[in-house]
Amino acid sequence: MAKIKFTKNELKNQRDALKRFQRFLPTLQLKKQQLQLEVRQLRDQMADLEAQLAAQQDGWATALPLLSGNDRAAGDDFLTVKSWKVGRRNVAGIDVPVFESLEFAEPDYDLFLTPPWYDDIAAMLRQQLELTLRKQILGEMLELIEQELRVVTQRVNLFEKVKIPESQENIRKINIYIGDQMTNSVGRSKIAKGKCAQRDAETLV
Repeated sequence: MAKIKFTKNELKNQRDALKRFQRFLPTLQLKKQQLQLEVRQLRDQMADLEAQLAAQQDGWATALPLLSGNDRAAGDDFLTVKSWKVGRRNVAGIDVPVFESLEFAEPDYDLFLTPPWYDDIAAMLRQQLELTLRKQILGEMLELIEQELRVVTQRVNLFEKVKIPESQENIRKINIYIGDQMTNSVGRSKIAKGKCAQRDAETLV
């Protein structure tokens, strides 16, 4: 705890600091609540994506034996990304990445020479890649928000457990000191008046 001066100016400074801390604390607490809610929602979304990916993996494990080596190589044509877009979103004052779109290039293949289940496999591959990209962006978003939540939580704890109690204690100590000084001053004044009265009485005698 920093050393304080037992003066009226210091008392004013401590009261002003206390008002600032008490004014900022509700804003920080609200931000903390918003971030906590966002983290819970993102974790739910992450769990949902992981479940979808797991289901895709099961489906892929079933379909994979149907493909020959050439078929698997040709399947890469379905995964040629034409464009994909990541936007930005503001969450409780911080910018985070958000998945927006993914577009694949349409492969050029002979419908008569291609197995009929190729379209199903292509859709499965594309969906798997999109889910993977969504999970990646969501992970980055979650990491940024969790980091901000840690910082805000530290500030809330600092205000609640350190700064506000410290200012209140300083104000209490300064008030006690100033009160004692005023009491002592009144006492000294009475003593001085008594001595003056006694001296005046002795002079008259």
